[in-house]
Amino acid sequence: MRGLNGLDFVVIVAYLVGITALGMWVGRRQRDAKDYFVADREIPWWAVMFSIVASETSALTFISIPGLAYIGNLGFLEIAAGYLLGRIALAFTLLPKYYEGNLVTAYALLEKRFGLATRRFTSIVFMATRGMADSVRVFATAVPIALIIGPLLPKAAVMPVAVLVLGTLTVLYTIKGGMRAVIWTEIVQASVYLIGGLSALLIAVHLTPGGWGTIIPAASAAGKLKVISWYTGFDQPHTIYAGLIGGAFLSMASHGADQLIVQRLMSARSLKGAQAAVIGSGIAVIIQFTLFLMLGITLWAFYGGQQFPIPDSIFPTFIVDHMPHGLVGLLLAAVLAATMSTHSGAINSLAAASTHDIYLPLTGRSPDDPKTLKIGRIFALIWGIALTGGALLFPQNAKTPVVVVALSIASFTYGALLGGFFLAIFWRRAIQRDAILGMSVGILVMSLIVFAKQISAAVPALAGALQPVSTIAYPWYVLIGTTITLSVGILSSLTHGAPPVPAEPARVATT
Repeated sequence: MRGLNGLDFVVIVAYLVGITALGMWVGRRQRDAKDYFVADREIPWWAVMFSIVASETSALTFISIPGLAYIGNLGFLEIAAGYLLGRIALAFTLLPKYYEGNLVTAYALLEKRFGLATRRFTSIVFMATRGMADSVRVFATAVPIALIIGPLLPKAAVMPVAVLVLGTLTVLYTIKGGMRAVIWTEIVQASVYLIGGLSALLIAVHLTPGGWGTIIPAASAAGKLKVISWYTGFDQPHTIYAGLIGGAFLSMASHGADQLIVQRLMSARSLKGAQAAVIGSGIAVIIQFTLFLMLGITLWAFYGGQQFPIPDSIFPTFIVDHMPHGLVGLLLAAVLAATMSTHSGAINSLAAASTHDIYLPLTGRSPDDPKTLKIGRIFALIWGIALTGGALLFPQNAKTPVVVVALSIASFTYGALLGGFFLAIFWRRAIQRDAILGMSVGILVMSLIVFAKQISAAVPALAGALQPVSTIAYPWYVLIGTTITLSVGILSSLTHGAPPVPAEPARVATT
């Protein structure tokens, strides 16, 4: 391994200091909790759009998607197409409901429809899911840090130290900045890592003998340019059906029932702005996935299909070994800073849910209480420490690309959350009992599906019963969870009388 030189370290330090200073400066005047959590709803739609793209794809796209294409093909684009369909549906179903209520968290909508217990239940489910998924994100981004500090430390200490460095810097950055700082720094970071990804692609093509004239024929012959698979089974993640249908439901859940993204959408100036942001982000993500998948295929040609012990280490290894010094530092800094911002957004959304969905209802305090901002920052600190600790527990020798692990974790509970929102909007007969029962059963069944292999190994007597569901691919998880939640909720609602129709406000005659 060639390693980094002094210029790379100067660029990394300067970039991290600069982006942190920008975040601190942008978020220097936090007036209240609303300003801290949703930027006082003053962000233009295009800024929200880039923030969504950076938040959902920064570390995972930059590190894991090239590795996914390296060991596979372009089939991930099928899921990306489904993402766009799901966002279009979301823009005209859930988003208008959020803006009608002038909400800070997504789960306040469920309180208005069902009651406080439903809001608490869904918020806790979100916090558990987001906590696990973002711990994986932190681990993913610790990989390039490990490459930097690897020669300086014993092998066993490299990844733990890398995780601690990233987690500590992010916690310090988040407590001060708030959502306004998260969004504006993400715009800078998204621009840098996209430019970096394009630069890496061009350099990889240049270093590959024959360039595109060699890469494209070799990749085509190996089946790596395949985009569409018409396979009809449920055990493959990258098929046209899993991509368009499963991807659409996954996107509706991740962008409509996950506070991480909803909080950004609620920072837009208007409903139309939020709709433009979420649909535009779907188009941008397809372009971005194409760039990084092609980078992975180019690296496959460059390395001659060489096997790597961890797919997520392929692109970081190329950066350190073959990119020009200075650009190496900028790319690694972009990876670190982008995930710091993504991680910061996760901490901020978790703190918002803890404050508005759990703390304020329990204490009876008003969101406008000056102490609410202080409480929000305390929750941000707690969650920052928790997510860093979770990243330390992630296995270092995992063979599965981290993007797949993160999406599988998210899909585990997303279906129940999305099903709960669908019950609230589309099934007037449902009451709080029906919603909580439906989501609980949905999560329980999805637990059996997601962990079928582990359960079968631990309890051999259940292996036969669980075998049919043990091979279901992760894009189908949300659709299955949503269907189960809706079915149970609807059936439960048929066991009681219909709730009374809310009385319409009396109309005042005018002359």
